[in-house]
Amino acid sequence: MTGTVERDADRALKAKHRALWAAGNYPAVAADLIPTFGPTLVAATGVTAGRRVLDVGAGSGNAAIPAAERGAIVTAADLTPELFVAGRTAAAERGVDLEWVEADAEALPFPDGSFDVVLSSVGAMFAPHHQAVADELLRVCRPGGTIAMINWTPEGFIGQLFRLMAPYAPPPPPGASPPPLWGDEQHVRELFGDRITDLSMDRRIVVMDHSADPTEFREYWKHNYGPTIAVYRFNAVDPDRTADLDRKFLQFLTDWNRAGQPGRTAYDAEYLLLTARKR
Repeated sequence: MTGTVERDADRALKAKHRALWAAGNYPAVAADLIPTFGPTLVAATGVTAGRRVLDVGAGSGNAAIPAAERGAIVTAADLTPELFVAGRTAAAERGVDLEWVEADAEALPFPDGSFDVVLSSVGAMFAPHHQAVADELLRVCRPGGTIAMINWTPEGFIGQLFRLMAPYAPPPPPGASPPPLWGDEQHVRELFGDRITDLSMDRRIVVMDHSADPTEFREYWKHNYGPTIAVYRFNAVDPDRTADLDRKFLQFLTDWNRAGQPGRTAYDAEYLLLTARKR
């Protein structure tokens, strides 16, 4: 009976995650704010024609499509297949073909050692159980193959945004770890252990300068980014809490804005680029 309850709870949790990322317009967020992530990650792996590549938490193909443009045999996997609509359109416009598979990063539906390169651009980091994700990334990668990820850091702009929203968010599921922990070097080492070699971790910055002022940027997050939408929905029945979140969110964006002139914003968002080889 305990096993049945746990499986039902896991299915319910994954359904919530799927709905979260289907809300808003994540393909627009990826295109507007982090268009360089996919090409950066693919370049770091040295993907070449004929390589078998898996993009975990692929979304609309921010990394999968650039890999396919290099001639790789690419599978884009995500828990939220609603995001594939925009991905298929973008792939067709860029003249590439790849496979799109609905898949849970904690239980990937692929045989052991299926891929030469397993990568994820701020995708797999959002699955709640980090060790299960790390185990799966390694399992589906062939011995000697490459694992590569871009993850937000805890100390950076996105990590601190999640910290701001945490008191207003629903309680996390049992055993869940905060997504930005994937951007902590020690955490990554503990997850992969001695199963990898040639581990490289490099902290970098992407500049988000999409909006004219902090208020406009706050509204952009509220209307387009699934996790932010979910937090506001959770507090919708309490106008005072919503107003308090609005104030703190705006102050956060005002404090982090480094643009030096009116009518512009610029946010330095730190991320961790990691690559490794499976033993």
